[in-house]
Order: sequence, then structure tokens, then C-alpha cells
Amino acid sequence: MTRRRLPPLLTVRAFESFGRTGSVRATAEELAVSHTVISRHIQNLEAAVGTSLVKKDGRGLKPTREGERFAAKARKAFDLIEEATAELAHGRGDAIHICCMVGLASHRLLARLPILEASLKDTEVILQPTSERPDFGRDEADAEIVFLEQPETRDGLRSELLVRPRILAVASPALLRRHPGITAPSDVLQLPLLHEKSTALWEGWFQSQGVDEVPRLRGPRLWHGHLTLEAARLGQGVALVSDLICGDRLESGELVEVVPSHIQLGGYYFVAPTVKWNDPILTTVRRWLAATLSVPAADPARKPGGSGRR
Repeated sequence: MTRRRLPPLLTVRAFESFGRTGSVRATAEELAVSHTVISRHIQNLEAAVGTSLVKKDGRGLKPTREGERFAAKARKAFDLIEEATAELAHGRGDAIHICCMVGLASHRLLARLPILEASLKDTEVILQPTSERPDFGRDEADAEIVFLEQPETRDGLRSELLVRPRILAVASPALLRRHPGITAPSDVLQLPLLHEKSTALWEGWFQSQGVDEVPRLRGPRLWHGHLTLEAARLGQGVALVSDLICGDRLESGELVEVVPSHIQLGGYYFVAPTVKWNDPILTTVRRWLAATLSVPAADPARKPGGSGRR
């Protein structure tokens, strides 16, 4: 067997970080060492490969053309190591860990989870409802399903739009009986409004409905969409929720749409590290999600591709 000719791994790690951060000082902070140690690692790497990898750039350094190529390939190598480590951390690839918004997980995905489990056979599905986004760098999840206004743009991550839902203003029939005469979007300002983390979603909804002058909005902040949905069901106010998570309650009559609208303020995206994107298990999960979320929201019992009532 031919012996591998590799430079010291510490020097490669330091140079890969330098290529990403763009400075010796930032690399030193990332690796928790002094900048002189980083400079020494770069010099030792140049000696090991016999090529200049950096050049002067004002008071600092920047990679040469050869350095840029080396850093890019080193990054791919470290991505593969990270992926292999993640598989070990998840039991040699026998589990898939997905973070998901609480409302979508409980109202849309939970009932259909057996379909995914059957298609993955021996792979355990970990569906974690959470309002916090996972840190993929710390291997907190393999993928996430999150509501965003725009696609994910962070380095090392890739996103795919699953569905762009309609955002509805919903309330209980009892609340609307107490407040008759609500026929236009501007009339909704007369009703008690329920908010998540801030009033921004309602402000965007009113603006999209052509309400030019939106006063300072008030009302309880419940932080989670599934809580605003439940508060609306209890007659405490009007909630803004996606049609994906309120369809069954609209169909049963527990909730009604306050005024007709067709407002889309963002979409549900599937987000995962780029290095894992084409993993067969993640691909299966993406396809299942796309099929599941394409089912009419008011018909949670109907399976993708199957027959059922509309």
C-alpha cells in the first residue's frame, strides 16, 4: 500500500479556516490560538507542499491562486469528515433528525409520519418541534423545516421551497358574533389581534390587503403560531396562521376566515447542509414533505397520490 503524502493536519485546518475567514486574526479567534501560531502553521504548510499559498495584501495576507484552490479542496475534505462524524453521532446513519416549526409538526406532519417511516424502513425518524433554528455546525439536526420570507443564504446551507401557503385571519364564530359587520380588511383593526413574537406579521398582512394607514397594533404576544391558533379557537382574538395548520378547524367550523384573502407572506423551506443535500435519506424526506404539503390543507386525511374527499 502506498503511503499517503499529507502535510500536518493542524496546518491544513488552519489554512482552511484562513481561506474562509480571510484573515489571520479571525482564524486565530476561530481556532482559539494566537495569530502568531496561525502564521507559523501557514509557513509550515507552505514548506510541506513546496508552494507559496499566501501573499502580502496591505498589512495582511491573502491567498495566492494556488492557495485559493488548496483551501477550496481542503474545505471539501473537512466537509466530508464532518458528514462522516454526523453519521456516527446519529448511530451510523440509522436515524434522521429533523427540526420543524411546532404548528406544522403537530397539525400537518404528525398524522402522516407513518408514511415516511415506512419509506425509510430501518431508519429512525426524529421529528423535533422547536421554535429555535438548529446549529448545523454543532450537528444539532440533519435538516429543518422553517418558514422564511426568502430562501436561506448562509454559507454551507441549501434550501428548497416546499410550499407557499395562504396566510389567513381566523377567529371563532362566537367572537365574530360579538363583533358583527366585519367585511373589509380595515374592519379587522376593530378586533382583538393575537400576535406571535411581534406585530410584524399583522403589519405585513394589512399592507398586503391595501390598508395604508396601520396604527400601532396591540394584543397579546404568544410567540408560537400554534398558541395563537388555540387562542383564536377559544374566542380570545383573531390569529394569522397558514392554511396548512388551520384547514381542519376551518372545515369543522371551529374557526372561520374573518375576511376573504389570498395573502402569501413567505413559504415553508427545507434547509440542510450542502454536503448532505444529496444524501438518499434526506432526498426521501424532501420528496415526502413536498407530497405531504401539496395535499389540500382542509383535507388532512387524504394521502398524496390517493383518492379522498375534497
